[in-house]
Amino acid sequence: MATIKPYDTAAGKRYRVRYRKPDGAQTDKRGFKTKREAELFLASTTISKATGDYIDPQAGRTTVRALGETWLAGQTHLKPSSAAAFAGSWRTHVEPQWGERQVASITYSEIQAWVSELTAGIPDVKEGEWVRKPKSATTVHRAHSVLSAVLDAAARDRLIASNPARGVKLPRKVGRRHAYLTHAQVAHLAREAKEHALLVNLLAYTGLRWGEATALHVSDIDQMRKRLRVSRNAVTVAGKIIPGTPKTHRARTVPVPAFLLADLLEQIEGRGPDALVIGDGVTHQSAPAAGRNWFSGAVKRCRAIDSTFPVITPHDLRHTVVPRKVV
Repeated sequence: MATIKPYDTAAGKRYRVRYRKPDGAQTDKRGFKTKREAELFLASTTISKATGDYIDPQAGRTTVRALGETWLAGQTHLKPSSAAAFAGSWRTHVEPQWGERQVASITYSEIQAWVSELTAGIPDVKEGEWVRKPKSATTVHRAHSVLSAVLDAAARDRLIASNPARGVKLPRKVGRRHAYLTHAQVAHLAREAKEHALLVNLLAYTGLRWGEATALHVSDIDQMRKRLRVSRNAVTVAGKIIPGTPKTHRARTVPVPAFLLADLLEQIEGRGPDALVIGDGVTHQSAPAAGRNWFSGAVKRCRAIDSTFPVITPHDLRHTVVPRKVV
């Protein structure tokens, strides 16, 4: 049975409420200046227990770090690349800022200020440089998403009543304008790519992602229907190529033009059905590293001859297939 009892302090009389939690354990809360305040607290606690909305005040002392590590360990359903991105955001942005904080102590206003600071950066007025450079909208969205997911878990576990990260205003993502190559430009790029010409044409004329193209097996080529079966993906995570399923988790087929099909059949001649199409047939080809690489070099040589040739990445080639008719 709950009780309310007074006790003396140096500041005067105070009241303590002793009650039982839903699990039967006895606890108390003290420091109420008036008996009325104590009675109101007890009444609200009694109602919250009856409705299932009770939050144990002690539970909110759990730190973001403790919950975050558990949350990260549970993201086994994510693709390796997504899991790595979330883990990186946790280590770089979320844990340093919030790791030591008790979940019940975090407010909406604090999270909004953090998001705004990540977006705008922190300038060093005296030195004219940055204490912390502004982050891209994608980086800010991901960091907020990680923190919000951890606090969602806290709310579901009844450690806090609600998630203070909900409703925070985030920077707007500005869509990157796609570049579309003409047939002549694709042919030019393929020539400049030299031994990678087949891969360039494959990306440009089928709309495959890099990981999907480099994960194609000989058995994925349907010569009769002139189609490719896309059921695999190979992504690079922490410098290691990890085979998996496509981004959508669903297999699909895509048409392949006759000239490209002929090149593919020539490429796989003598290879078994389980061999890879691109490269030596055994090892997945890595995506070009940032900076100088064979692809950027090919683009640079194209631009030296054709000033209208756009600056593109391998991923941009998958958009080239959209406006053209595959023949």
